Amino acid sequence: MIIRRWRGAVRPEDVEAYLAHQSATGVRAYRATPGNLGVLVLRRPVGDLVEVVTLSLWESMDDVRSFAGDDPGVAVFYPGDDDLLVEKDAHVDHHEVTEAELDADLLGRFAG
Repeated sequence: MIIRRWRGAVRPEDVEAYLAHQSATGVRAYRATPGNLGVLVLRRPVGDLVEVVTLSLWESMDDVRSFAGDDPGVAVFYPGDDDLLVEKDAHVDHHEVTEAELDADLLGRFAG
């Protein structure tokens, strides 16, 4: 399994709008791509901004390439991102998961 990690930052007054925008664009695109196993979106205040980190889980790097293209280290952006993001990483990190031990009810905590 591969975890793809991207980060950006928004002004506090834009965080809810950005999270809704990201859900409708990036998260939806991840989930529509075969081989995607899920997405976690994290946020935290950092100085005067709110940092947003997106972790997407994938079966393989081939599946990541199906989403991101031939250079999966380059971030994918959507129309409207520049209206809300104050900072955005152009690079994405990928990590191979070597071990995972999760509570069985973990996903139920986030189910809508």
